[in-house]
Amino acid sequence: MKITKICCIGAGYVGGPTMAVIAKKNPNIKVTIVDINEARIAAWNDEDVSNLPIYEPGLAEIVKETRGKNLFFTTAIDEAIKESEMIFISVNTPTKTYGKGKGMAADLKYVELCARNIAEVATTDKIVVEKSTLPVRTAQAIKSILHNTGSDVNFSILSNPEFLAEGTAIEDLLNPDRVLIGGESEDAIESLANVYGSWVPQERILRTNVWSSELSKLTANAFLAQRISSINAISELCEHTEANVNEVAKAIGMDSRIGSKFLNASIGFGGSCFQKDILNLVYIARSYGLTEVADYWEQVIILNDHQKRRFSDNLISTLYNTVSGKKIAMLGWAFKKDTNDTRESAAIYVADHLLNEQANIAVYDPKVNEQKVLNDLNYLNTRSEDENKDLVTSFNDPYETTKDAHAVAIMTEWDEFKTYDWQKVYDQMKKPAFIFDGRNILDKSEMEAIGFEYSSIGK
Repeated sequence: MKITKICCIGAGYVGGPTMAVIAKKNPNIKVTIVDINEARIAAWNDEDVSNLPIYEPGLAEIVKETRGKNLFFTTAIDEAIKESEMIFISVNTPTKTYGKGKGMAADLKYVELCARNIAEVATTDKIVVEKSTLPVRTAQAIKSILHNTGSDVNFSILSNPEFLAEGTAIEDLLNPDRVLIGGESEDAIESLANVYGSWVPQERILRTNVWSSELSKLTANAFLAQRISSINAISELCEHTEANVNEVAKAIGMDSRIGSKFLNASIGFGGSCFQKDILNLVYIARSYGLTEVADYWEQVIILNDHQKRRFSDNLISTLYNTVSGKKIAMLGWAFKKDTNDTRESAAIYVADHLLNEQANIAVYDPKVNEQKVLNDLNYLNTRSEDENKDLVTSFNDPYETTKDAHAVAIMTEWDEFKTYDWQKVYDQMKKPAFIFDGRNILDKSEMEAIGFEYSSIGK
């Protein structure tokens, strides 16, 4: 089938960038992104592309180029479903907070609602593509819903997991390592392969069965997260043996069998995928009685949580075992640089720990505003919203953030932090002035030459 109209349900971190690039590379295909969130759609349609709801380097330029030509954003979901030949499901699949599988299994209620909506309004044959991160055999559930509508409409189900790293999503889309398409219908698979084939070499487009495709996504994220937790485990050993974790990482990263990526010791991984996908993998393993497999992967999460607690505990103990009433400046709130995504950011949990010790938190992040910071903390329900508002302040200027602070904690590896006038920061801080470099981005000798008491991960 030659595709001329695509609908994507979900205007989030996956759907927005992915569809924008598909529209750019396929000018003859009409791409419509739909969402029930009117404010989000309005932001995507804002004339000033700097106000897009998602920040990714290069995204605004592509949206500006394609929007209104063959890329459209709307809340008219039913209309878009009816006219499209291919429908991507790209909605949120958070970890369940209730019932069976609470805290581990993926919550598929939004995916099911999408499937039922498609089944209800579709009048012509459709190719339905799983784009959200989903557990194995979700496609089977979608297929069951769509194929029991009582209509004559034929639905082909494909799994097409995303392998995007936030902060480099556009580059990942323009030059992917691989595109994975799983399904039963060869015609449907080739229809989607042809969409990607307008810019992706055919040798990078992998065809599998649907279950292999679904499991590949969970496994890829689990392996990447495992590397982070592995080097973070070694970072603690380095601190006790006077080894330097950066030197250790460089040495093992030069081994061609290992490679250097994801070996940067830090306060831990965040984002919407790693923890959620590993917990999902753990839940699946436990559901099959694979206790040792589940315990193995769960340890990756346990180590990640330990690293965040260890960072905040070190900060408290270094500040003479009390941070009550002290101003702690946190530089960075997003879970990584070049994104405004704060989901599962280490900064949230470190701040929460410090707030429990009655610290005053000052936050600066170039892409995250104060309301988002407060929303993230309020979501934890550790304190009242009023308490958080009294103890946490966000600033638009890093030097105001650090003024009169007892300590600076670097939580996100934004490049701009490396170029600050750290002498100016030091001069306006309380003395002694402490830096806790949670991302290992500053030079220890330079900071100590200025006068800082400097602490980092694994050194």
